Amino acid sequence: MLPRKRASEGVTLEEEQKNKAAGVSFQTKCRIGLCGSAELTATNKADTSNITITNNGSTSKKVSISSESPVMALGDSNPPDIDEDLHSRQLAVYGRETMRRLFASNVLVSGMQGLGAEIAKNLILAGVKSVTLHDEGTVQLWDLSGNFIFSENDVGKNRALASIQKLQELNNSVAIFTITTKLNLEQLSEFQAVVFTDVDLQHAIELNDYCHSHHPPIAFIKAEVRGLFGSVFCDFGPEFTVFDVDGNDPHTGIIASISNSNPALVSCVDDERLEFQDGDLVMFSEVHGMTELNDGKPRRIKSARPYSFVLEEDTTGYGTYEKGGIVTQVKQSKVLKFKPLREALKDPGDFLLSDFSKFDRPPLLHLAFQALDKFASELERYPVAGSEEDSQKLIAIAGDINEGLGDAKLDDINPQLLRHFAFGSRAILNPMAAMFGGIVGQEVVKACSGKFHPLFQFFYFDSVESLPSGPLDSTDYRPQGSRYDAQISVFGTKLQKKLEDAKVFLVGSGALGCEFLKNIALMGVSCGNQGKLTVTDDDVIEKSNLSRQFLFRDWNIGQAKSTVAASAARLINPQLNVEALQNRVGPETENLFDDSFWENLTVVINALDNVNARLYVDQRCLYFQKPLLESGTLGDKCNTQMIIPHLTENYGASRDPPEKQAPMCTVHSFPHNIDHCLTWARSEFEGLLEKVPTEVNAYLSNPAEYANSMISAGDAQSRDTLERVLECLDKDRCENFEDCITWARLKFEDYFADCVKQLVYTFPEDAATSTGVPFWSAPKRFPHPLLFLASDPGHLHFIMAASILRAETFGISIPDWAKDPSRMAAAVDCVIVPEFQPKKDAKIVTDEKATSLSSASIDDAAVISELLNKLEQCRKNLSPGFRMKPIQFEKDDDTNYHMDMIAGLANMRARNYSIPEVDKLKAKFIAGRIIPAIATSTAMATGFVCLELYKVLDGEHKVEDYRNTFVNLALPLFSMAEPVPPKLFKHQDLSWTVWDRWIILDNPTLRELLQWLKDKGLNAYSISCGSSLLFNSLFPRHKERMDKKVVDLARDVAKLKVPPYRQHLDVVVACEDDEDNDIDIPQVSVYFR
Repeated sequence: MLPRKRASEGVTLEEEQKNKAAGVSFQTKCRIGLCGSAELTATNKADTSNITITNNGSTSKKVSISSESPVMALGDSNPPDIDEDLHSRQLAVYGRETMRRLFASNVLVSGMQGLGAEIAKNLILAGVKSVTLHDEGTVQLWDLSGNFIFSENDVGKNRALASIQKLQELNNSVAIFTITTKLNLEQLSEFQAVVFTDVDLQHAIELNDYCHSHHPPIAFIKAEVRGLFGSVFCDFGPEFTVFDVDGNDPHTGIIASISNSNPALVSCVDDERLEFQDGDLVMFSEVHGMTELNDGKPRRIKSARPYSFVLEEDTTGYGTYEKGGIVTQVKQSKVLKFKPLREALKDPGDFLLSDFSKFDRPPLLHLAFQALDKFASELERYPVAGSEEDSQKLIAIAGDINEGLGDAKLDDINPQLLRHFAFGSRAILNPMAAMFGGIVGQEVVKACSGKFHPLFQFFYFDSVESLPSGPLDSTDYRPQGSRYDAQISVFGTKLQKKLEDAKVFLVGSGALGCEFLKNIALMGVSCGNQGKLTVTDDDVIEKSNLSRQFLFRDWNIGQAKSTVAASAARLINPQLNVEALQNRVGPETENLFDDSFWENLTVVINALDNVNARLYVDQRCLYFQKPLLESGTLGDKCNTQMIIPHLTENYGASRDPPEKQAPMCTVHSFPHNIDHCLTWARSEFEGLLEKVPTEVNAYLSNPAEYANSMISAGDAQSRDTLERVLECLDKDRCENFEDCITWARLKFEDYFADCVKQLVYTFPEDAATSTGVPFWSAPKRFPHPLLFLASDPGHLHFIMAASILRAETFGISIPDWAKDPSRMAAAVDCVIVPEFQPKKDAKIVTDEKATSLSSASIDDAAVISELLNKLEQCRKNLSPGFRMKPIQFEKDDDTNYHMDMIAGLANMRARNYSIPEVDKLKAKFIAGRIIPAIATSTAMATGFVCLELYKVLDGEHKVEDYRNTFVNLALPLFSMAEPVPPKLFKHQDLSWTVWDRWIILDNPTLRELLQWLKDKGLNAYSISCGSSLLFNSLFPRHKERMDKKVVDLARDVAKLKVPPYRQHLDVVVACEDDEDNDIDIPQVSVYFR
């Protein structure tokens, strides 16, 4: 079981004996205005149950409930507001409208084995209105290898009833119901989407016919996981509208020219590549000259190129293009016409492919799943693992079906594949359930919201390559009476033993890490006497984690992620041998994660969220030749990469191109999109509220030392820093809240009026460059100063946020009236704003290559000295012990005014430049650099990785058996490919790759090391350790070092400090062959202990 809910969070009310026949379970939750004890009694009758609910012992309400109807959890039936702190990462993927549709959606999940549990988990985390769990069966020990909800104590209980408590803990805002009796068709009308994971084909056809013909249609999904094989079928009705096919923001371009022709050629500035495609619809705005295009009418384009496209319109009679203009893609909806299951079975259309090396596999699996359904209906059971008789029966049924397909008959039904299919058909493996749980969960979201393109209509998948490489006999599949029997029925006992004895290092226990811990526990990895799982994460739990990091609860906020996650994983499988650490993995912790730690590992699994940490772990795995399983997610996308010693390239062998950064002058003076405005806003926030107060405190803590450091630096940056510190302590010093309001009002004037007036004074609208080109050519946008109006909510809210935060930095108490708009407006009106006078000699940086806005001067040293003298005078006027309180930006607290100020700064600047503004949530995504994340893609990624983990721990697979994966659930797109092998280097009869490390033992001298290389046909002319040269053949004095130990040279020359846990040192050797050709050799490790 998972961590138990605190009593105050709610209590499950079950009258199991009285209601078992009715199949009713009740889950009540505390909501605002409805907390306290609850009393429930039920009297069962033939067709109804009379329920009396007493809340707080004060009121009594009779509720009549059909014995076959789902019973809803108590609480407000109105959709709740979106909790942006909780769902911020999900909102970054879906947006508010999709989330609102989800919050109003009721979903049925039928079949609560491993796949059903994963689907329900993902939907509850996503925040649908309600999830109804349907299952007539009871928990078996067999279920425990695929279902994270059940424990051995649940064996014999109804699956749905055993699931409700633990699933409710995931999200108290989702109502969870159960049905434990047979469904009737009318019950389906209560749902927007229904998912069936354990239903025979004939019954599925009946259910689907009802859903397809219902008004409005009910989205129907049938999904199955059978061993290493899986299938999904979707039918969202006769006509289903997809409002947003890919989930991307509309693409835009900045226009450079438009021809007067038929058709017209539109060219855009080369600031960014256009992402338009032929056939797209676009709209024009802000076009000068050819104003006919500004009518808001969508227009179709063709011949899309990186910086131009052709407009399918005659512009010969339009005005001549002068300047400006934005072109924006118009997102188009799409109507899909789904076929019901009975038709789609006969005419499935195009299958969604996942692995192009198996392009002929989907039709075969389409046949195999039908054959399995017929086998089960005839024999009332599934094939027995290892039974050749059963597998031959299934193959014969598949052959019979194939013979009746006519022109669609398959040439080869692949009996060996069908044999594997038969053997594992009863098992629901956790990695497969996790993967398909992510896919199906996302399809439900699509069905309920119209966001993203649905799977249309069949998807089949297999990972038969995960099977052990060696042959297995029938005894290997026999049940052991353990929780892993389902997995053993697919992989056998030998691989199960390898899983249990594995020593695994899981780096990270966030969203990916939680899913990995669950998968590892269910698979039995590191659950044996010899096994051990080490998980480390230096982060603590935040509220925003709870929408996808499903091992955490709200009462865990502030606790260490790794500790909480490890404890939760132990509850899933008490046999898990796990150690939780709170250490970052990096050079600074190599005393903890030392040589012996890495050498004893079986495999490393990354669950990280930054490239630098991934690269470090990659280098460690390269060095110690350990398999590394890598994965990552970005919203609806995920990728996995298998890094296998000597078989594949390493993670660092290929890099994504660096993100394009806007030039500093663009951000500070010439923004042309909201991203530029938000980048500037965050920079100003950190400068005003964190960096300057920190500098003030550094000065006040030790004035003499601070002054000396500034004098020593003597540069423009030091001068600018001192000017800001002096300004903060002198003319901008605040002593009461009214001073803070004055400061905020003057900042508004400086940022959004005076600076703009100076800019357009220096560069008027008709200014030209030295080449005669208009200065304000695209992408530059000509700005306009703002006139402050206390009646403008945006203006006033900026003043409110800025003054409150300024008060915090000075330790000034904030009065109650500070958040009263009318009182704030009255206070702002009292501020005297000096008249602006432009400077004729103002220097404004326009060089796009400039990296600083500060320019050096020959007078910097003198100015610094004068500033320090003025600072000393200011210090004498401060109260003893005065210190400022720097504010560190925190994006996930909507009550701290951080994002209010940043959004205010960005939006006022956007108004200056006529750039569309954004709300605070969108500002948070951009300025807070929030990485979009959803539970579905996370679960799916870990499922893919754990399918590869079977191969790694088996230890006998070839590179062609492994798969790297990229998935875009929005499209949907699956792309699986064999990993790239490492680059091979050769010299004479030697060959090596990046995975190789040459080792020389017995504490050699420099002479012995050189001779060891000479014996390989290599002439070493340079040996270095770190940044120091231990030997170079050109330096005669280095020959005196020949008989010294290499480790002693490293200590004496390189000043290498060898810790007691280190047994070797590494040297880099430059070599050439006998023909003086340079040869790149592996790193050489010299063992001295």
